[in-house]
Amino acid sequence: MKIGVIGGGAWGTALAQVAAAGGDPVLLWALEPDVVEAVNTARENPVYLAGVPLSPAIRATTRLADLQGCEALLVVTPAQHVRKILSGIDASGVPLVLCAKGIEAGSRKLVSEVAEEVQPDAAIAVISGPTFAHEVAKGLPTAVTLACADEALGASLASRLARPNFRPYASTDVIGSEIGGAVKNVLAIACGVVEGRGLGLNARSALIARGFAEMTRFGLAKGARVETLSGLSGLGDLVLTCSSTQSRNFSLGKGLGEGRGAAELMADRRTIAEGAFTAPVLQEAARATGVDMPVVDAVCALLDGSASADTIVSALLARPLRPEGR
Repeated sequence: MKIGVIGGGAWGTALAQVAAAGGDPVLLWALEPDVVEAVNTARENPVYLAGVPLSPAIRATTRLADLQGCEALLVVTPAQHVRKILSGIDASGVPLVLCAKGIEAGSRKLVSEVAEEVQPDAAIAVISGPTFAHEVAKGLPTAVTLACADEALGASLASRLARPNFRPYASTDVIGSEIGGAVKNVLAIACGVVEGRGLGLNARSALIARGFAEMTRFGLAKGARVETLSGLSGLGDLVLTCSSTQSRNFSLGKGLGEGRGAAELMADRRTIAEGAFTAPVLQEAARATGVDMPVVDAVCALLDGSASADTIVSALLARPLRPEGR
């Protein structure tokens, strides 16, 4: 199965490395000509994945049309750009494996819903889970959820991508896998704020647990399965991204907690903290669904500058006491 990867950032390059580990050819599409040149000549992506030697089986291109003929496409562009990118290719009959985590602004659609709308004749799968790109690219042990409504296709994709140190676990819960990946990015910003304010590990652990309760409420309201939200693409990814400055979202939150503004923190980034774009969309979707998500509301207030970190923390701590399951 010839794999094409759409997106030459750190995660897209890492997935290309996984797909090429058996020597099978992989075609990597990147927007930046300098990235393509470096991958093809120096066998490295110095912009997004510096210091990691890439497989000679990976070839890079700036032409989306070159992906014609691939038997499966891993879509690794940021969530807000998926619609535009998928509108520029013909993926009829080709599995689209969605690897971006987020919710589209305006439509409030998950990435799978956007893909189904733009490419109605393509089969849809999702990869999500606790993954730092550098670790995946270096071959460190990693496990992910690979969700596909078509179990046979999901098994085929998992078999193609599985490596001794990269284990895809099968699921048919596409919605649950996506919701975990989208919501955890927003919660990671909140945990970064806790770090930036120096509030301690007790506070961070409590926030992860209460954030997971919000993720579960929202996910169940959207039709996700609880075991998916409790698995790799939900709780697993949440714990990872809420615990390390390697997480772009956590580091953004840490900067906010230290008193820096969102615009300043995001202005100098080539990589995207997806949670900053997901937060207001998630807030809208939660309110439309009737789901209470106070941590998400707090992150939105921080990002739009309507409240300070101290004010938000005080408001969260002053919320009425309630049973833990609510």
